[in-house]
Amino acid sequence: MAAKKMTKTQIQTELAEATGTNKKVAAQFLDSLCSIAYRETRNNGEFTIPGIGKLVKKESNARVGRNPATGEPINIPARTNIRFRVAKAAKDSVLG
Repeated sequence: MAAKKMTKTQIQTELAEATGTNKKVAAQFLDSLCSIAYRETRNNGEFTIPGIGKLVKKESNARVGRNPATGEPINIPARTNIRFRVAKAAKDSVLG
């Protein structure tokens, strides 16, 4: 049975306890980190959180795909995706 995932409130509580601040400051920190990450990824194409990983904006080319129900070819337009690349330190820490 899988363990329950931490909620945003639980993360804020742990962060507040670890830094000796209150939950309101921890919540502001998390919200600010998210908005900075989104802005930097949009403007510069990537945002790195040292020791955890980086958000990377990636362009995909237009291509021809197939409708799985009919087998009919369809055009898939080019688009921009966001990927998260996990840092080596995080992989080593979690996977051992």
